[in-house]
Amino acid sequence: MEILLLYFLVISIFVFILAGYDKYLARKNKRRIPENTLFFLEAFGGTIGLLLAMLLFRHKTSKTSFIVKFSGIFLIQIMLIYLILTDKI
Repeated sequence: MEILLLYFLVISIFVFILAGYDKYLARKNKRRIPENTLFFLEAFGGTIGLLLAMLLFRHKTSKTSFIVKFSGIFLIQIMLIYLILTDKI
């Protein structure tokens, strides 16, 4: 269990830093990190980090398609956690 929590902590920190770096690149009009990369990392445990980066850096908060995809992945994760905790999987 501790290893799993450590994994989520590390991936969330990584996604947070990556999203912050992407915001920096956006301000400098440089080549950006693909959204699919951020979504992939979110799907594999970086939801908290990406959410915090979105709120703190105001990153991608005005882009509706990003919010919808982020929310979809988040809802799927909540459903999976529920199913695992209720022994339905």
